[in-house]
Formats: sequence, C-alpha cells, structure tokens
Amino acid sequence: MEDFRQILTRYWGYPEFRPLQLEIIEAVASGKDTLGLMPTGGGKSITFQIYSLAHEGICVVVTPLIALMKDQVENLNRKGIKALAVHSGMSAREIKLTLDNAVWGNYKFLYVSPERLNSQRFLERLEQMNVNLLTVDEAHCISQWGYDFRPSYLNIVEVRKLLPTVKVLALTATATPKVADDIQDKLGFKEKNLLKISFQRENLSYLVRHVENKTGYLLDTLQKVKGSGVVYVRNRKATREVAIELRKNGVSANYYHAGLSNAIRSARQDDWLNGRTRVIVATNAFGMGIDKPNVRFVIHIDSPDSLEAYYQEAGRAGRDGKKSAAVLLYNNADTTKLKKHITVSFPDIDNIKRIYDSLCNYFQVAVGHGKGMVHEFSLQGFAQAYKFQQAMVYNSLKILQRQAYLEFTEQVDSPSRVYFPISRDELYKFQVANAKLDDFIKLLLRSYTGLFSGYVAIDEELLSKRTGLDGDQVYNYLKHLRQSKVIDYVPRSQTPFIYFTKERVPVDRLKISKENYDLRKKDYIEKIEAVIHYATDSATCRSQILLNYFGETDAPACGTCDICKAKNTLALSDYEFETISKRVKKLIEKPCSYESLLFKLKGDQQKMREVIKWLLDNKKIIYRVDNLLEWND
Repeated sequence: MEDFRQILTRYWGYPEFRPLQLEIIEAVASGKDTLGLMPTGGGKSITFQIYSLAHEGICVVVTPLIALMKDQVENLNRKGIKALAVHSGMSAREIKLTLDNAVWGNYKFLYVSPERLNSQRFLERLEQMNVNLLTVDEAHCISQWGYDFRPSYLNIVEVRKLLPTVKVLALTATATPKVADDIQDKLGFKEKNLLKISFQRENLSYLVRHVENKTGYLLDTLQKVKGSGVVYVRNRKATREVAIELRKNGVSANYYHAGLSNAIRSARQDDWLNGRTRVIVATNAFGMGIDKPNVRFVIHIDSPDSLEAYYQEAGRAGRDGKKSAAVLLYNNADTTKLKKHITVSFPDIDNIKRIYDSLCNYFQVAVGHGKGMVHEFSLQGFAQAYKFQQAMVYNSLKILQRQAYLEFTEQVDSPSRVYFPISRDELYKFQVANAKLDDFIKLLLRSYTGLFSGYVAIDEELLSKRTGLDGDQVYNYLKHLRQSKVIDYVPRSQTPFIYFTKERVPVDRLKISKENYDLRKKDYIEKIEAVIHYATDSATCRSQILLNYFGETDAPACGTCDICKAKNTLALSDYEFETISKRVKKLIEKPCSYESLLFKLKGDQQKMREVIKWLLDNKKIIYRVDNLLEWND
C-alpha cells in the first residue's frame, strides 16, 4: 500500500494534508464507518480519492450534483486516474457500457447519482465490482432534517447489504448535530464516528448592513475595498441587472446562473478565477466545486433560506487564510420576503396533486406504468403548457421528490458523445463499402481516442473545421453512421430530467405524508426564523450565532463582526456586556422607566448607562407609548 502522503504529492502536488483530511483517511483505513464534517473548500474529495488510490479496487461515490460529478471525473482523468460516472443524463446503452467498464476496465472511481442506486442493472454489476470504499457525498441529503433531503439516498442502506465488508465514508460541509446523528443512523453505522473541524473562520468577518438602497451600498463598498468577490442574488434576472449596473460604474463584473450555456458559464467562471473579472454576480448555482483562494468578499443582496446555505456561500471568501468579509445586506422588506417563501415553498396539497397528474399526462405515462422512465424536462415549457406558476411547479416537484414519486435532477449540459459498438474488422468492411464516409470515419478516429471502449465527448464544430463541411453536413454524417449502426451518436443536450421512481398512481391515491409536508414545513419555518434572527439580532456576535446553530455553543466572540466592533467602542469586555444585557432583559420583563431600571442595576453606573444606550440604539429595548422601557424580541 502506497503511503497516503506520497499519493497526495504524486497526484496533487501538495506536501501536507489540510486539517482533518488525514484523520478521516486513517479512520476509514482502520475499518471504521466515518462521517467527515468539513466546511466548504476544506478538501473533502481528497479524503476518499487518496484512500481509494492506496487500495486495490474501485471507490463508488454517491452524489446528487451531476455538474460536480462530471468535473471530478474530468479532473481525475487528466491526472491519469481512471474514473467514470452514471447519471440520468445518459442513455441506457451508455449506462450499460459504463457499468461494464467499472467491472472489467480497471477503473478507480465510479460516481453515481442516487436515483440510479436501485436499478437492477446497477445492483447486478455492483456485486461483480471489487469495491474498496462506498463514499456518500453531500451526506446531509439522507437526513429527513437535512436542507436538501433526497429519498433516493435511503437506497444506500440496501447497497450496503450487497457490500457487507465495505466501509462507508460520508461527507458534508454543513450539518447540525441533529442532522449528523441522523446521517449515521440512516447509513447504518455500527458505532458513531463523527470527525469534524470547528465551523469557526477566524479570518472571516461576518457583517450585516441594514440598508434600503442595496445597489448603492454595493457600489460604494466595491469602490472602497480591493480584491475579487462574489455577489449573490436570488434570481437570474437580478444577476444581469446588478452586473450591468456595476459595469456602468466602472466595476469589472459579469453574471452567472444555471440558465446560461455551459460554454458561457465556463468562460465567465474562468475569467473570474484568473482575475480578468473582479466581481461575479450569481445565483446559488455558482460556487460548487470552485476553489479560488483569494476571494476577499462575499456579499449577499438577498438572504438565503437557511443558515446552512448562507454559511456555505459566505465561506467561499478567504480560503487562503487572509482577512476577508461576508456581508449580508438586509432591510425590513427582507423579513417579509423570507416569510413569503414559506407559502411559495409549500404549495397547497391539491395543487401538488394537480401538478403530478399534469406531469404524468405531459409525458403520456399511464396509471401503473412509468417506473424507471427518464424524460428531458423543460420546467418553463411545462408551466406554460398547463398555465402553472413556475415557482409552484418547482416546489411541488421538490415535495413529490421527498415523497419518492420522482427525482427532479439539476440541469445537465451534456456534450455530444460517440461510441463505436462494432469491431475494427466490421468497421473496415463498412469503410470499403461506403467510400464517401471513409475520410470522415478516419477523421473521427484520428481526432478522438477510446471510441471502441466507451462513449467519448466530441465537438461537431471542431470536426466541421477539420473537414471543411458545414455543421449540418457533419450532423447528417453522424446521424447516417448511427442509422447504419456503425456508431452510437448522442447529440448534445442541455436540460433537466424527470426520473419516475414509482409507477404512476391515480391522483386520489397520491399521498403526501405529514413528515414530508407538515413537519418539513415546520422545519423550514425554523430555518427561515434562524436567518431572520441572524440578520436582526443586534446584541450577539454574528459568528457565535452561526456556530451555535451548528452545535458549537461555547465559542468566544469573534471580535470582528459588526456587533463585536460596536461593543468594542463601549470599552467593555464581552463578559461584562453579556452579563449586564441579561440583567436588563430580566429586569424589564415588566416594563419600567429608564430611571427605575438604572436604579435596579447595581454596579458601575457608567457601564450600565453605556449598555442601556447601546441596547436602545440597536432597538433591543424600546420605549412604549407610555414612555416605559420594554425588551424588543
């Protein structure tokens, strides 16, 4: 077995591991199921990749993020490490060939999306593989209380039954103590084994700015501060509007969202990564798998729906360890918007049933049929066809997914692929009989390798340049070769997918459980309230609020957030401030006058006055109409 550090240096060029990476690898190597909790950007993927490279066999990696899956496969292949992926964006023939290669092709990694886990072909091939590790990425998805629960993750326990001696490494960037316990239970850990780094980011200043004119504040800030950063907004339209406004005012900026083509997204991402663009304005589609160390600021114009999401997105700043800022712009309208998300995110159950019925009709799925079927899906086209609001469709699909009726995958930008299913002798005979196609076939074989062993991504535009043919002629040649059964040609597509995990049921038999509606809605409300509390609390260190949310209840105040900086001007220690604040809150459980409150507070009167003034200025205590003071929760 090759030394873990040697593998790290050989393939990644790093002399040492980041914090917790080696501990996780060694825990799995010692035979323990392990849950690794590492903040975003901490290098989670290296843990299972290095463990697997040090052992014979293949590592099976379950992940719902198809774009990230494809990136990791490409990165591993560039390093000379053989890796494959199986997901719903692939044809049945592609999936069969990929699984065959996983069994007999000496590959080290097989990435698989969760909805494929219960397919008969996958389970049959899995038993034939020499699996050295089962990795569950984005492991919070297996928990009913995780912020992105996926019922298909529950199939992992069945997979474990086929691999009784194989250990599980579960990884996630964000999990509350409740979710961490649930992950280990759902994955069948024989004993609890959680390894985690503190969520504290000492170099990151968390700031909340209460402003009405957010764009004006953003412009003013970007003209004062240096370095590159990310500005997060909620919708695609806003990414473009904000980026244009920044450019008008001399800020190098561009926008990014999932609706852009893969080529445009890649180009804009590269421009930002390489410093040609200073600011990227994006939806939450941006950032996953991107490791730019010198991000000096992350600014949220719109609040995410959970502190898990906020922590992940804000945490993209300052990965190089240098001082950076995470800024949330907030006003009273945001509280109203966040509460409105509750209604939007949980449509009436009758509407959910209507959308399910319409979806099945849209794809012409008969009652009792459809299980395992995959369909390309345009949310916009479906919504227009049935006159539904897009937000209602999207959130209904998420609830139907939690109920395990279907899987709604992210948008997948899949390049064109070609595979030669015939032997070289058969191909030669075809070339002799079809001289007009001979040059084109030879060009294909010269341009790409591996065409006889698997599906290879091709570029029709490149083939057009090399042949002198126009795009339509290249497409027609490829289509003709496919019809002649010489190649299997899968044209490029860019679309989400619907995968039916169950047969269609009559709408009157469609069940939405209390766990997947009422309890999830209650949990969602608590997450929204946690975000509002973070944004509006004017007495508690921002870092402490975040750390407490993730179960770190004894963290010290950071000293750098807006709350701590304001307290520092009082020349009081955190302990003194908190002690006096708690006494004030207890004393005005029954409203009283300023003079009466000050009289009841024993000790240094100057310090008491300073704390009361601060609490008044920050609206933690307020004057009632009768001029008495009361606590303002």
